Amino acid sequence: MNSIFQYFDLELVLVLATLVSGVIVLLDRYWLRPARLEKKLSTEPWYVDYSLSFFPVLIIVLILRSFIAEPFRIPSGSMMPTLLHGDFILVSKFAYGVRLPVTHQKILSVGDPERGDVMVFRYPKNPKLDYIKRVVGLPGDRIEYYNKQLTINGQTMPQQRTGIYVGKGRDASMNGATHNVESLAAIEHSILVVPQYNPREGAWLVPDGHYFVMGDNRDNSNDSRVWGMVPEENLVGKAFLVWMNWDFASGQFGASRIGHSIR
Repeated sequence: MNSIFQYFDLELVLVLATLVSGVIVLLDRYWLRPARLEKKLSTEPWYVDYSLSFFPVLIIVLILRSFIAEPFRIPSGSMMPTLLHGDFILVSKFAYGVRLPVTHQKILSVGDPERGDVMVFRYPKNPKLDYIKRVVGLPGDRIEYYNKQLTINGQTMPQQRTGIYVGKGRDASMNGATHNVESLAAIEHSILVVPQYNPREGAWLVPDGHYFVMGDNRDNSNDSRVWGMVPEENLVGKAFLVWMNWDFASGQFGASRIGHSIR
């Protein structure tokens, strides 16, 4: 499984809850409360009480989650060794432009994905799922991947072997893989390759308004080599921090991952 978040439309629920509670707060201020005072009633209806309590919290959470940063959890190993099973990450929601919640309509251009970014996006085959991969190809690039070697616009991206990967818990599934450091433009990042695996190979031209993405676990990633490019309208944000690691399946807590910068 390569998605980082099995679909549940929390965003829609949050928007509706904020809207409903906000309407009740306004009604109470301009109509319900004056009516209670006129009737000399001292208690508020339960729905008014709850709305007054929760609306400020909901509006703050909505603003933070929609426009500042959103948390995600990593359930798969497609981005190993950069991201591990059970990593809880923060994603900058304004890195690639400010978008409205639910509709995802861009209302302010801030920046574009850069080669090497670890990016969250809505899976093109099923936009209800969020995926995370590394940006490899920008609009207009020619991408080639043969013999586990990445080439961009005719230039081979150098790799340096650093050893054999050894992980714990579910991450141990990749033990024995070759751990390399790849130079991707100005970004150096770790990747895993398995010599005996035969990954999807080929050459691709990235169209305007699209991005070519790959997992750092090169032989165990469902990415642009399989299903194609990511359109600009599917962008969610740039991952920048691991704030906790808890692998529910193995029951392991990774304290050393706290505060780990994503690059």
